[in-house]
Amino acid sequence: MKISTILDHIDSGHMALPEFQRGYVWNTEQVRGLFTSPYRKHPVGGLLVWATEAQTANHRGDGKLASGIVKLLLDGQQRITSLYGVARGKPPAFFDGNARAFTGLHFHLATETFEFYQPLKMSGDPLWIDVSDLMKSGNAGIGKVIQSLGPTPPSDYFGRLLNLLGVLDKELHIDEVTGADKTLDVVVDIFNKVNSGGTKLSKGDLALAKICAEWPEARIEMKGKLKAWNGAGYDFNLDWLLRSINTVLTGEAKFLYLHSQSAIDIQDGLKRATRRIDTCLNLIAGRLGLDHARVFFGRFAVPVIVRYLDQKGAALNEIERDKLLFWFAQAGMWGRYSGSTESFLDKDLEALEGPDGGLDKLLEQLRLWHGGMRVEAGHFTGWSLGARFYPILYMLTRMGAAKDWGTGIALKSDLLGKMNALEVHHIFPKAQLYGRKVPRSQVNAIANFCFLTKDTNLNIRDTLPEVYFPKVEEKHPGALASQWIPMDESLWKIERYADFLDARKDLLAAEANRRFAELLHGDDRWIGETARVVTAPVAEVAGDVSSVEEEAELQALNAWVASQGFGEGVIAFDHSNAETGDQIAMFDLAWPNGLQEELSEPVAVLLNESDDIIALASAAGFRCFTSVAVFKDYVNKEMLGELAA
Repeated sequence: MKISTILDHIDSGHMALPEFQRGYVWNTEQVRGLFTSPYRKHPVGGLLVWATEAQTANHRGDGKLASGIVKLLLDGQQRITSLYGVARGKPPAFFDGNARAFTGLHFHLATETFEFYQPLKMSGDPLWIDVSDLMKSGNAGIGKVIQSLGPTPPSDYFGRLLNLLGVLDKELHIDEVTGADKTLDVVVDIFNKVNSGGTKLSKGDLALAKICAEWPEARIEMKGKLKAWNGAGYDFNLDWLLRSINTVLTGEAKFLYLHSQSAIDIQDGLKRATRRIDTCLNLIAGRLGLDHARVFFGRFAVPVIVRYLDQKGAALNEIERDKLLFWFAQAGMWGRYSGSTESFLDKDLEALEGPDGGLDKLLEQLRLWHGGMRVEAGHFTGWSLGARFYPILYMLTRMGAAKDWGTGIALKSDLLGKMNALEVHHIFPKAQLYGRKVPRSQVNAIANFCFLTKDTNLNIRDTLPEVYFPKVEEKHPGALASQWIPMDESLWKIERYADFLDARKDLLAAEANRRFAELLHGDDRWIGETARVVTAPVAEVAGDVSSVEEEAELQALNAWVASQGFGEGVIAFDHSNAETGDQIAMFDLAWPNGLQEELSEPVAVLLNESDDIIALASAAGFRCFTSVAVFKDYVNKEMLGELAA
């Protein structure tokens, strides 16, 4: 069937997209490559459609289906959506994605290349032809283009325009899935098998495809829940939510167990999981103070908690609640789910089952896996905001009596609310330390961090502790000690910075163990003296932000990306060992799930980093950029399809 006929069938409602399909995920480079292939007479692949009765066909979008038999796209959505978007100059009725990925495609008559609109490069050059304008105008458009080129344009140009318009005449082979035996379940299985080899569909997407076959509104309902949590400061995705639905319904982690669940079961599971997740987040935020995405370091422990709460009907006494929170914090602190997530989830879910299952068994399993749960000073040797003990520092601040140094107000979670009220403060200012050539691993040591209100942080700026500490202590006695500052004034001098860090690590470890003991209500067997003691310092990891100027540049870039409609990346992203959860390196600025989460490739901006760091990030699957300008060019050309003037 000709491409032009396929596009007409979409307009007439004879071809559409099944509800269980995910949205449009291609970027501008893929669209550009797609048009290059048929123009040069190269194959572009065929389509797979499901021929079914219109009256029973669940399809995406608001477009009306034609009566009789309609064809729902099972394979080829991205190509057909791109062809339609460029040829019609607008997305099809079933569209769900970033339309700018196919907006502004141009063709150069002399070089026969496709590129997306770039004002500085294309403005005033008549050889750049807007592909959408030409395809919408047809043969009449060819005449207008030739006329605009002057009295004697090269004869080849007419033929090239015909070839470009001829893209729509290319025949695509279409395979059909048809027959009375092709039920929704059969078709979704076919869809999953066809798409399982691609890089765009996660295991959760494949499971969700089957769910949407019976419950078309499932994706919309789940995205609505995720949006609500995002508005509260958390960053969860569909796969994560599906894990919780799965654990509520089946007590299992693997998505394949969802396949046997009916639409009614899934709807019930979503309601129960959402209710338990809300309870879980409230418990963790209210008791531990971990109230936003950056410090929520145990997201994959939530499905386990959701299962436990659902079994208990969410009716926990104070001791059960705190022991459960102790397990959550310990699982995050030691990186329980940083390796094989499904494997560890299955083991932990299994620990909850049976007559001898429960919290004690869950904790014993964690203790045997890690070897001990007592915090030692050496654990706070980690550095950067990506280290796993950064959330622990935040937790101690929110749980305890830590006070702001400017106001003397306690920084408890129930008084201050969300993280936007607090800022990370370098006790010894970065500028002062960098000026003395202190290594960045020590500049950004966890023991050099504390949390203050924004105004207090701004007022201190680059002042040294030996200057501002006495003023804080005079105005708010005890405020320094409340943030675990060693009160030996000789350690407040920058010359004693290394000694200050060692002394504060001791204080932080003691406070952590005290708070964990508080959660156990006297059941100290989990953090007793018999636990394994870790005294060796944590190995220094490579990478991370190297100067105040670089940090400001990264923050500005992050804000720019957000202004383009994408989510902010993670500054000082923690790249960890998949098996052990230990830090390997810090990437300056990263989007581990892509600018469009799970729809585009992971990217990292690495400024002033060594070749080793770049190679490490590349090996981990990140597309790396070593300059802000080149990264912006990538965002404009490949993600947005345009270059700012």
